[in-house]
Amino acid sequence: MSSNLYNEEPLEWIAEAEQSGERVDKFVTDSIDDQAVSRTQVQEWIKAGAVQIDGKVAKANFKIIEGNHVVLHIPAPEEAAIVPENIPLEVIYEDSDLIVINKKRGMVVHPAPGHSSGTLVNALMYHCKDLSGINGMIRPGIVHRIDKDTTGLLMAAKNDLAHISLAEQLKDHTVTRKYIALVHGNLPHDQGTIDAPIGRDLNDRKLFTVTERNSRNAVTHFHVLERLGDYTVVELQLETGRTHQIRVHMKYIGHPLAGDPVYGRNKTVALKGQALHATLLGFTHPRSGERLEFEMPLPADFEFVLSNLRSR
Repeated sequence: MSSNLYNEEPLEWIAEAEQSGERVDKFVTDSIDDQAVSRTQVQEWIKAGAVQIDGKVAKANFKIIEGNHVVLHIPAPEEAAIVPENIPLEVIYEDSDLIVINKKRGMVVHPAPGHSSGTLVNALMYHCKDLSGINGMIRPGIVHRIDKDTTGLLMAAKNDLAHISLAEQLKDHTVTRKYIALVHGNLPHDQGTIDAPIGRDLNDRKLFTVTERNSRNAVTHFHVLERLGDYTVVELQLETGRTHQIRVHMKYIGHPLAGDPVYGRNKTVALKGQALHATLLGFTHPRSGERLEFEMPLPADFEFVLSNLRSR
């Protein structure tokens, strides 16, 4: 296998009966839990020898058979000129190891197709100068993500020591991440846990859904804060961090996020995107060992929506 491939843990899948006959590039594309990865990208990885089937390097025209063990070693990111941009950031905490910011609605976290500039990474590169290099040139410093139209707290690492520590804490579920959301309907329970695996939607690979096929475990805890007629304000705590996890889980239980253009209903609230805010972030400082916790109130547009609902 090519020497320019990552030495990190590979992604692995076992083909199921209904996937028999699929081309390997489609199989891998549908299995990856990352919207930014296109089928064209996967085809390039296959050409580079990054995909193995039952221990052998995959050929581009290979058709999947039930039981195939498919392994992807994600190639190291190609170096790209990510330009630092003087974009205002609301910094909540910063030291020589990490930075915590309050992300605004509409800001993409890192460059991706269609978003080569104006991202949080562009802003961080201007503000911080130094960021960890573990995620390569495209995602320097990025330990976790929140969606473009989700607001709130997000941390980034300035060096590899901090990145490794924060990533391990996320993996061990010792990072506290709480969100506030406005959802459709009146939840029948004041609190509960949604434990349902998430994978790509078979009908649209840009979307995610609760499924047993090529999925990853996903756990979200919820607690009702306020009931507002046909809406409910909910506090959610992530145990895992899958792509679109809260949005998918709330749709799954029949209470999609208000304003969600993808998983929700027709536009019903005055928000440009889903009513979801990362309100609390807690973790252990990678160098000092001190437990840090930050809390951020709802943004003005979210509060405005709630005020209108309360006045009805």
